[in-house]
Amino acid sequence: MRYYSRDGLTFDVDDSGPRDGEVVVLLHGWPQDRTAWDKVSPRLEAAGLRVLAPDLRGYSPGARPPHHLDYEISELVGDVVALLDEADAAQAHIVGHDWGGALAWAVAARHPGRVQTLTVLSTPSPSGMAHGFRQGGQLKASWYMAFFALPVLPVLFFRLFALQVLAKVGMPTERAAYDAKRLKEKSSAQGSLNWYRAALSPTLLWRKRSRPGRPRRSKHREMLPTAFVWGAKDPAFADASTRHTVNRLRERAGEQVDLVHTLELDTGHWLMETHPETIADVIIERAGRGAPGEQRAG
Repeated sequence: MRYYSRDGLTFDVDDSGPRDGEVVVLLHGWPQDRTAWDKVSPRLEAAGLRVLAPDLRGYSPGARPPHHLDYEISELVGDVVALLDEADAAQAHIVGHDWGGALAWAVAARHPGRVQTLTVLSTPSPSGMAHGFRQGGQLKASWYMAFFALPVLPVLFFRLFALQVLAKVGMPTERAAYDAKRLKEKSSAQGSLNWYRAALSPTLLWRKRSRPGRPRRSKHREMLPTAFVWGAKDPAFADASTRHTVNRLRERAGEQVDLVHTLELDTGHWLMETHPETIADVIIERAGRGAPGEQRAG
């Protein structure tokens, strides 16, 4: 595959590795695109996995609806399910980083039957984030989201200062230059920032709370094999959010300790760029193609 479509939108996707291999779906975050996985994918392919890395909604030139209401989480999840359908994959190993991590948690919660294993990089679980906001630390770490959700102003800001901002938050130089160039394009910047506008939209928050017949989450959902990897120096996520995520995963796994793999790295936010081999090994281990790794910092 080079493209796939859903509801009139066309998504770019890299499809590599053996066609008959188990499918791994790699979901990028802000402000990146599918090339963020370029140092990770070859190791997955060598392990016999078929790797699908899409440009998500707002990032693919053919999938940039202008209104932020079109970036509701149900639509984003639907985009991933459509990719699985197009690839004829009943299940896949779902991997996500940053916003892609939040999307990975949502796919697993809403379509657990389509998820073989779950690997989330950097992004705490929804309950972890909620705990972090209650404790206060996550509110301090996430202040920038309110700015990103403003109309017009952040697009203009990144047109001028994208490279400086990405360098300041620790993105490696080569990647910072690449992603900054895309942020200077109005449609690309607006598409990526619509994720923040949707997340903080009063309209969508009200719609979610008032939707009639909205199903309640089961407290007894089956535990999926899950890996959670984070950077100890990540400025975007509070320690309270991360620790709560780890504790809840272990609690839910109970005596089935092999269902959970957690790993703290002595680094910041950009895990695929700084530790690509480690990230690939974690994904391969979750996919059942390697021995479980030790929890360590490095």
